[in-house]
Amino acid sequence: MLRSTRFNRRNRPRQLLRQIFVLLACLTSTAYFVYHARYGRHGLDVRKELIERSALLDFEIKGLESVRSKLKHDVALLSPEVPNTDLVEEIARDVLGYVRKDDKIITAQ
Repeated sequence: MLRSTRFNRRNRPRQLLRQIFVLLACLTSTAYFVYHARYGRHGLDVRKELIERSALLDFEIKGLESVRSKLKHDVALLSPEVPNTDLVEEIARDVLGYVRKDDKIITAQ
């Protein structure tokens, strides 16, 4: 019995040192993973930025879809089967600069 207590007393500083080392290793690895979960390449900050970017892109997509539907409607009106004369005249005036003989032109200086 005397030997076992002596043996424990000798190893006690080693056991304490080992416990401290294991504790520091666990704390270091936990800090490492927490840091990378927050600021890493796939972390929470990057996720937040991606969500904001996604919202902006959704808004842009909605705007582009409305422009696309308008253009699709305009193309349908210009179909060769039944052209819409008002639309053809409007495009000729806006894009090509055509005017009718009875139009009055006022220039701004």
